[in-house]
Order: sequence, then C-alpha cells, then structure tokens
Amino acid sequence: MYYVYILKSQKDGNLYIGQTSDLNQRLEYHNSGRIKSTRRRTPLELIHAEEFPTRGEAMKREKALKDIKSRDFKRLLRKGSVG
Repeated sequence: MYYVYILKSQKDGNLYIGQTSDLNQRLEYHNSGRIKSTRRRTPLELIHAEEFPTRGEAMKREKALKDIKSRDFKRLLRKGSVG
C-alpha cells in the first residue's frame, strides 16, 4: 500500500504534502529532521492521509493535491473534505 499524506507544521502552520509506502516511518523521518524540506518546520502533525494500492495512483493524487491553489486548499481543509 501507498499513502498520500498532509502534514501541518506546529511551528508556522505551513502544510506539506507527500507520498510514501510507510506512513509511520515517514512521519518519524520528518519530525527527526531527516527530511530537508521540513527540517526547519518541526514538529509536524499528520492532518490527513489517503491509502492507494499502487505508487502511481498515490503520485497522481499527490500531484492533484499540490495543484490546488493555496487559498482553496486551506478552505477545503477547514471544511474537512480534501477531495
């Protein structure tokens, strides 16, 4: 299984979208500073995750989420429906 996830920085409120095959390990990597793009934003909390059977499907969903305009994305998060 593969996962698309959204993390929120508790430090500055910024969001990070990614995909992985091991969600728990990836979150640990983010919070331990092993991921360069989020190193200065720790601690991070998982606010959304979706499961996919293939990496290709997860990558497509990750791209779709990243393509949503920032303002619209934040509105969807507040409503609880990132779809």
